[in-house]
Amino acid sequence: MEKLINDFSLGLFFWQTVLFVLLLLLLRKFAWKPILNAINEREEGIKNALSAAENAKLEMENLHADNEKLLQEARAEREAMIKEAREIKAKMIADAKDEAKQEADKMIAQAQTAIENEKKSAIADLKNQVASLSVEIAEKVVKNELSNKDKQLELVDKMLKDATLN
Repeated sequence: MEKLINDFSLGLFFWQTVLFVLLLLLLRKFAWKPILNAINEREEGIKNALSAAENAKLEMENLHADNEKLLQEARAEREAMIKEAREIKAKMIADAKDEAKQEADKMIAQAQTAIENEKKSAIADLKNQVASLSVEIAEKVVKNELSNKDKQLELVDKMLKDATLN
């Protein structure tokens, strides 16, 4: 260090200072400005990329929320359709049961009517047969009774007595 102080030259110092300042000006013009501009552009690009990433993240969250909403709506619609199908099924079953019951009641009523008609027909037929048999029996009895003259007169007398008494 002592040697530097002893060999110090003002002219050399001046030219070194001028060259240093010139070198600084040249570096500033040709190196620092482009470097600083590149750094500023890079910083701006990074900010824009971060902003775009944040916007994309928000958009993805919105899309996710929309997707969830659509899924919930689809689930609700599916549940409503299933409920409606169950109600329709229950209604169809109830209607079929009612229709079957009505048909069964109608068939029972028809069967009862047919039974009643058959019963009446059988009773009428039975009455006809009883009447026919009664007439045949009476005819045979009367024929037998009237075959003899004495018996005929006795029967006429008996009927006349019964007729006057009444």
